[in-house]
Amino acid sequence: MAIDPKPRQSTTKIPDSPTSISASAAILTTDTTTIRDSSKATTTTSSSGRSSLFSLRESLSESPNIYTVAEISAATNAFLSKPISPSSSSPAWRCTLRGRDAVVHRRSFRHRSDAVRLHDRLASVSRGHHGSLVRLLGVASAAGGDNLYIVYEHVPGATLAECLRNPRNPEFTVLPTWLSRMRVAADLAQGLEYIHHYASAAGGADRQQALVHNLLDSSSVIVTEGTFNAKICHFGALVLTGDIPEEDQEDSDPIELTDSSPRLKRSDSRAMKIQGTRGYMAPEVLKSGSAISQKSDVFTLGVILLELLSGEEPLKYRFEKETKQYEMVSLIERARGIMESTVEIERRGNLRRWMDGRLRDSFPMEVAEGMARVAVECVRAEAEGRPSMKRVAGKVSKFYLESAAWAERMGSPAEFSVSLAPR
Repeated sequence: MAIDPKPRQSTTKIPDSPTSISASAAILTTDTTTIRDSSKATTTTSSSGRSSLFSLRESLSESPNIYTVAEISAATNAFLSKPISPSSSSPAWRCTLRGRDAVVHRRSFRHRSDAVRLHDRLASVSRGHHGSLVRLLGVASAAGGDNLYIVYEHVPGATLAECLRNPRNPEFTVLPTWLSRMRVAADLAQGLEYIHHYASAAGGADRQQALVHNLLDSSSVIVTEGTFNAKICHFGALVLTGDIPEEDQEDSDPIELTDSSPRLKRSDSRAMKIQGTRGYMAPEVLKSGSAISQKSDVFTLGVILLELLSGEEPLKYRFEKETKQYEMVSLIERARGIMESTVEIERRGNLRRWMDGRLRDSFPMEVAEGMARVAVECVRAEAEGRPSMKRVAGKVSKFYLESAAWAERMGSPAEFSVSLAPR
């Protein structure tokens, strides 16, 4: 599958303020101008008004659907259809609901009283919309039940993990160019920035809630078919199930975990569930009684940025011939070691050798080094030392634009390398 290495127009997304959207909608919902005089009323239609209204409606999220469990059961063959997610705690099925191709995720409420507040939470979360988020279509829940069925649109494509690592053909990737990877990085950074700093205001002016994703990894990112953009899955899932309290949360204030067990199965417990994938979870989340916050999301994004640069998974085991034992290799530790070097020639040489060989050394070294530095900042051990998503998204977007300009200057196809430096 080939990817056009030529840069497209800037895809930097500026999230719309919910307040400004409401104001614009109030102005544009009337696409006719009524002219009244003393004898009659004449209605004239503005074609430009219709065009503007159509564009606005396309950008807004649709009203969420309230499905019945019977609908979900019928669409999934009584949940006997083969799940697309191997997770036993949160299975997912692809199906057709009300004429739309959808994916249904089954999750558990944090405690049973959360079902009472579901409608308010759904109304709040559904106001959030961004091009880098998989669209939430609606939910279903049986009265008095423990399970919540969250319905998202189905996005044609493959997960980022599948795009970077194909076990059947390790030498192949659908992201073979530097610009294609920078496009994914920019989409992810802008999407997570929106969740942290813009979607948090969707609850209304009288109550703002800082959102945390906490389910992010390379398997929960879809690279879209054709355009090769990135979309983040599971937006709003933790809010809907009650895993994020609705009290005001500052960006740096964590959500305390009150249970020492990392695997909490009781749906009516008031302790926070620790959810995530090993290798992507921040150190404070792995520790008993620690905290989940927006800074732990930043850590996860940093891991994904390192994956985009190296093509490697966060943790893997390597057999050492000398010791005849398997040793764990950490992507984070390797990147930290490279970027800690104060000698530029040595640092850049090690970085070039560490980068994904399938990029064929075809990337701007200054931008690649800048991206590696941002990623290492994101995976700092101390949460307080990590940057905010506004800062990360700003830097990654800048690097994407510089990469697009570099690709246009070089005009080089993906089939050959433009670097003469040895690997």
